[in-house]
Amino acid sequence: MLRKIVDYQKLNEDILALLVEKFPDGYEDSDVITFRNAKNEVIEAIEIKTEDTVYLVKVGKRLVQAMEDFEVDNDTDDDNIEANIQTEPV
Repeated sequence: MLRKIVDYQKLNEDILALLVEKFPDGYEDSDVITFRNAKNEVIEAIEIKTEDTVYLVKVGKRLVQAMEDFEVDNDTDDDNIEANIQTEPV
């Protein structure tokens, strides 16, 4: 399985959607993985798995905000879709 370390700024919508799905109420300290990269820097990340890749998404205040913004945007899109659906009486 391929493993990738990804900064939240480089997440595509699919991976961001998986993050929000896996952590709908945000992530806890126990969800965070801490390790050192090749430059011996300490990295904190949360793990998201797809069929062929394990993504280690670097955590920080900006990731939390990106997840919240994504969830709000999707809720608004769902409301717009429902508002555009017209039903006819039977």
